[in-house]
Amino acid sequence: MKTVRSSLVLGVSVLLFASAGFAGEGPDVITLPASKGVIAFPHWKHQTLLKDDCSKCHPGDPGKITELGKEWGHKTCRGCHQNETIDSKKGPTVCFGCHKRPE
Repeated sequence: MKTVRSSLVLGVSVLLFASAGFAGEGPDVITLPASKGVIAFPHWKHQTLLKDDCSKCHPGDPGKITELGKEWGHKTCRGCHQNETIDSKKGPTVCFGCHKRPE
């Protein structure tokens, strides 16, 4: 019985540590081309603020967002910035808050 319990504890520990390795992975900044100016999306900052809740932006599994585009960005990004407060700060909601023209 003691061996079964030890094996179970070991198995659960391995699963917990393995899943922790996947959290927080991703690029620091993602550069997205756009007609109104390039968007330098601070991915790591968003991961940190959202406490690695990837589902806020990534439907299904984390990874490339296949629906990514103007409509998706305005709906998802601006929608979140307008409606949710993260650490009492709201993100940009005007065009040039995200879109930056080259200098």
